[in-house]
Amino acid sequence: MPQEFEPDLVYDVGAHKGEDSEFYLKLGYRVVAVEANPDLAQRLQERFREEIAQGRMVVVNKAIADKPGEITFYINREVTDWSTADPAWAERNRALGAESDAISVEAVPFAVILREHGCPCYLKIDIEGADMQCVAGLGDIEQTPRYVSIESNKVSWSGLRKEFDALCQLGYDRFQVVDQKAHRSGRYLSRDGREFDHQFQMGASGPFGEDLAGPWLTKKQAMRRYRWIFLCYRLIGDNTLLERVLPRIPLARRLMRLVSWYDTHAARSSAA
Repeated sequence: MPQEFEPDLVYDVGAHKGEDSEFYLKLGYRVVAVEANPDLAQRLQERFREEIAQGRMVVVNKAIADKPGEITFYINREVTDWSTADPAWAERNRALGAESDAISVEAVPFAVILREHGCPCYLKIDIEGADMQCVAGLGDIEQTPRYVSIESNKVSWSGLRKEFDALCQLGYDRFQVVDQKAHRSGRYLSRDGREFDHQFQMGASGPFGEDLAGPWLTKKQAMRRYRWIFLCYRLIGDNTLLERVLPRIPLARRLMRLVSWYDTHAARSSAA
């Protein structure tokens, strides 16, 4: 499989309000922002109108699905970045007290977007239950990004293993496990050598590639780290006994807020 990508291109799949797109643009990348929520897509168009006019950004208002057509998308009333095309995720959110409204949106396979806009250097994926559809789409094109990140599975160890297996099959062999509550705000260097300060907002995916603070790990090392994380999930995370039985006890709620969520970042050694 050819290892080609456009070195100045980044994808922000699940762009939300542009928290990550802003950072990528500051770094000097062109950005393809994919957002299924029509209202948020419109806000992205307005927020980044100058960058769009300059050809530095494209907003794709589509959901990701196995085949093209209209699908049901669940807009969360309480937490906008919990919106999802997965009814099981929508039900989980409802159980957590966050109801959703169902709307119809246009959807396409991820490979369609890649063929239209090009293969990026970095592919950030965070689309609440559909991340692996994007990863699967990479197998339908000739190129693969140098770096990929996904929101890791929190409820199924076998599901987490499948995520790593899929990434390895695509040629990724270096990994980082990134705490989404612990991004390193501060000074960064853009592609043209300019220094700039950036403060990551809550919910942002944070740095990527060689800007990540931790060491790159083998699959075995990364899975070993996830064992401790899953133990925490089982004890005080989502859908645990603590969450189901003691949701109104203040101490229980405080313990649950301590649990973070994690992204898996993957890289190909052959492109280093």
